Amino acid sequence: MKIITATAETQGQRSNDYHWCVEGEVVMPAVVICRSDRDDPDGGCGCGRGWAGASSHRATTTAVVRDVPFTLADYTEAIRSGLEQDGWWPAYVDDDGVRELVAYLVEVAASYPVGAVLEKRLDVVARR
Repeated sequence: MKIITATAETQGQRSNDYHWCVEGEVVMPAVVICRSDRDDPDGGCGCGRGWAGASSHRATTTAVVRDVPFTLADYTEAIRSGLEQDGWWPAYVDDDGVRELVAYLVEVAASYPVGAVLEKRLDVVARR
């Protein structure tokens, strides 16, 4: 299954890149909650351009599409578990929200070839 995972590839292409995730861990879009990044992906916080690691709970500005031996159930559980550990599930994101997030991530991953490095700029995901 094609999924989006953390990578250090292409780090440094932007002066405000960062990579604190574990290489290869499942990522999801970081939640943009701070005022500095709400309208500007280059804001001081970095959440407007970040991918959140589901297991390390750290972030990166670069992610890569990988083909991994996951089922949809495995992928859903990885995302749900990460949200739970961060305190988002079930208080702020319910099971339907998890399924919607996974469907979005599957759709994004399907739009790019394996090995494509991606960046997130607010709500826009693009290939680097």
